[in-house]
Amino acid sequence: MKAIGILVALGVVLVVVSGALGGSPAMIGGSVAVLAQLWAVTLLRPKMRAPNPEFMARWLGGLGIRVLGIGVVLIVSATLPALLGYLGVLLPLLFLETRFLR
Repeated sequence: MKAIGILVALGVVLVVVSGALGGSPAMIGGSVAVLAQLWAVTLLRPKMRAPNPEFMARWLGGLGIRVLGIGVVLIVSATLPALLGYLGVLLPLLFLETRFLR
């Protein structure tokens, strides 16, 4: 539970930074990225020690959630700052994903 709190806190900091750099569209994209990453981590976490087919099903579900996030950003705010905000927040969270899954 502590890792999820750190994920949310780091996500909020990244959203604020992206908002300062790109305005409100970047904040929208960053917020969607935090929600997508949070959803993907909570989906995968219970099956970390499961057999490979169950783990891969959850992992692919998380990948689908992140792709769905890109679609949401395109529908809500089809601007370059929104997409850059999404990527700018999601990529650091993805690099730290193994920390959140422990």
